[in-house]
Amino acid sequence: MDVDGAAAQLKKGGMAVLYDGEGREGEADLVFSARFATPEKVETLRRDAGGLICAAVTKADADSIGLPFYTELLEKCGMKGVSCRKTAYGDRPAFSISINHRNVYTGITDDDRALTLKKLDEVLRDRKWEFAKEFYSPGHVFLLIGSGLENRRGHTELSLELARRARLGGAMVLCEMLGKGKALPKEQAMAYAQLNGLPFIEGKELV
Repeated sequence: MDVDGAAAQLKKGGMAVLYDGEGREGEADLVFSARFATPEKVETLRRDAGGLICAAVTKADADSIGLPFYTELLEKCGMKGVSCRKTAYGDRPAFSISINHRNVYTGITDDDRALTLKKLDEVLRDRKWEFAKEFYSPGHVFLLIGSGLENRRGHTELSLELARRARLGGAMVLCEMLGKGKALPKEQAMAYAQLNGLPFIEGKELV
């Protein structure tokens, strides 16, 4: 399935498998729009992907709600040796803070994380609520801030580009697909996508 087909599925609430590329992490992530977050989808991420469940937001949205990169917080605390460390593939991390919605119980359950994800998307798209009043930190949903594909080509930026093409806005949910001791091999991620009727998109198709 091509990118347009994948975008159409996402717009209907579906998932996609997004592979960044051999020259980078060499990982596949399960992704979907946070607008369609449900406990069942969060369970699928836990069960079938197994990585860290995150929500990606654009830099413009992050700036509008005052959301910082986590490295910026470390630098303000004087931990520059930690905060300036880049990843093995050369990027600065996209991580921001972790959050829970104010109405969750522990925050970690499928129900709670689905609520946090869905409310995050609502706040970003509607703005009738204030981010700082709706969420608290630390929490169990990790936020990622996109830097734009012209600056970085990670899953954060690729998923946000897929959302842009689907004209979704808001946040994208992503979770790494893990294998035994390492990332799930590309061939196995492709087989999973085929078995479950999901689009398999490579990063090079989005840039």
